[in-house]
Amino acid sequence: MIDFNIPTEYDDMNYDTFYAKCRECTGCKLSETRTQVVVGVGKVPSNLMVIGEGPGAQEDEQGEPFIGRAGQLLTKIFESVGINRAEDIYITNTVKCRPPKNRDPEQEEIDACNGFLRRQLHLVQPKILVLLGNPSLKTILGAEHSITKVRGQWFKRDVSYMDEPLYIMPLFHPSYLLRYASKEKGSPKWLTWNDMKEIKTALSYYGAASTL
Repeated sequence: MIDFNIPTEYDDMNYDTFYAKCRECTGCKLSETRTQVVVGVGKVPSNLMVIGEGPGAQEDEQGEPFIGRAGQLLTKIFESVGINRAEDIYITNTVKCRPPKNRDPEQEEIDACNGFLRRQLHLVQPKILVLLGNPSLKTILGAEHSITKVRGQWFKRDVSYMDEPLYIMPLFHPSYLLRYASKEKGSPKWLTWNDMKEIKTALSYYGAASTL
């Protein structure tokens, strides 16, 4: 579990300086096999921040998160509730370099990116944080959680950049949704769409506790 209030060596950097620093990282073995460091993309600051698992092949090639099939589905899911990806969201991953063959990130790789992730949160200053899939969930909220048990639930964490707590919701990863075509009631896609409607409602009030 990450404590977002622990200082980092990047705390005196603005976003552009921080971004450049990330692109130079050789902090773990993923730096030996990557094509590009995929830092993140979107509005800074932003009321809504999304954290996924790690870059895939297309992301590694182009240097932007969630641009493959899973990313395209994620964009459509946001658009279905009136959330504009380019204007309303900042998107990143728990690790900034592609794990070989798209395997789950290893703990030492996640640990190497923790400082980056903490600094990103303080630069973006979201009021709502969305976690996509198990690796993101376990990295941010703790290994005891499982996405099938807690998706769609709200969690709260105190953060130093605002007086109100940060509201966090885990969701199914869009790559998981691609394996299940059904949109019937109770299906993963149906559940995610309903979760997203709740996020949209909360976002409309900038994460105020009264909406959650």
